[in-house]
Amino acid sequence: MLNKFSKSTLWFLGSAFAVYLVLQILVSAGILSQFWNTIIRLGAVMAIVSIGLNLIYGFNGQFSLGQWGFYAIGAYAAADVTYRWDVNKSADGLVVLALATSLSGIAILWLHARLSKVRGLDPLSAFTLYLTSTILLSALAVQIGIAVTPVVTGALNLLPAAAAMQIVFILAVLFSAILAAEISYLFGLPILSLGSDYFGIATLGFTIIVKILLDNSDTLLGFVEMKGARGMVGIPKVTSLFWVFIFLVLVVALVRNLLRSSYGRAIISVREDEIAAKAMGIDIAEYKIMAFVIGSFLAGLAGGLYAHINGFLHPDTFNFIKSFDPMIIIVFGGLGSITGTVFASFAWALILEGVLRLWLPQGFETWRFVVYPLLLLVTMLLRPAGIFGNYEIPFLRQVLPKLRKNQPSEAEPVAEVRP
Repeated sequence: MLNKFSKSTLWFLGSAFAVYLVLQILVSAGILSQFWNTIIRLGAVMAIVSIGLNLIYGFNGQFSLGQWGFYAIGAYAAADVTYRWDVNKSADGLVVLALATSLSGIAILWLHARLSKVRGLDPLSAFTLYLTSTILLSALAVQIGIAVTPVVTGALNLLPAAAAMQIVFILAVLFSAILAAEISYLFGLPILSLGSDYFGIATLGFTIIVKILLDNSDTLLGFVEMKGARGMVGIPKVTSLFWVFIFLVLVVALVRNLLRSSYGRAIISVREDEIAAKAMGIDIAEYKIMAFVIGSFLAGLAGGLYAHINGFLHPDTFNFIKSFDPMIIIVFGGLGSITGTVFASFAWALILEGVLRLWLPQGFETWRFVVYPLLLLVTMLLRPAGIFGNYEIPFLRQVLPKLRKNQPSEAEPVAEVRP
């Protein structure tokens, strides 16, 4: 007989598969137009980036406006890799990205293990060591990539063109997410010691910096194919309904298992009371950076998927005004609720990006910037905890470990044991 955990898991997986199957049939039959297919995929992508922000803000209590910057990093990094493969049939972008993130990741882990034993090391000094090592290793990755690229390119060309593109796409999305996570680790070292409000201002500044760099990516950064403020075109449109649902289910399961673990309970304890958590021996800075890095990883993952939906990227998509979208979604759905975040993400896509654009008069779509602040204001007045509050579906609910058969209950006090 299946236990409660197994039933909830099967229910979640079965429901997710059923929803995907119905949508896929509707798309294949032509009942669901390409426009609504795109809107649904955008909703799934927004759910991933918003779940990452909910982990940072809703579960860990760190007010962050930098999620959109990491979203942009993932989008442009993944797009550059697949563009190079699609146009030049060269895996140089993939090889360099994989080597740079792998070497930098190893260096970060090694330095973290060593520097954590050094007492009195200030965050700026640690940041300098991390940054220097990652820059040097990234330069080394470029040199190694020049020699390795022909081998990888030749191996991929042996595969069918469609299969090779899918492999490059998946690897590009994953390594772009790792790149966003590593940058968030470096950025978080000096600023996570700030208070929540100052942390939010610093992360907003990060998003603005990323947007300015993307505006000048063709001249300042040397990526001519990104075309700077003109926008990057020619990106392969390979983010299918299948891939966004697979990644969304995996992300939900990942965050759910994290929150049920001892690491997740420590992350939540930091939100509840930092002083009490520190008194219990929890490393506050460690769990703040952990939540920030994982949330940024999910933002980079979502960005990589988004880049391959429309095949076009423009820096204005990642301006600081748009950075409030995931914040509005998690507040509207409910802080600390994954169920509410997923629901609000699809509602945001279907209503604000779909209905207001398609069914209202031309030019009225800009009013969505007025509509959803009003919706948010009404929600905060009528239901401050959000639409779902702290509610979760059974699969995501925090279930306490099963009591042992012989464990006494509150109604049965333990008898005093005397020597």
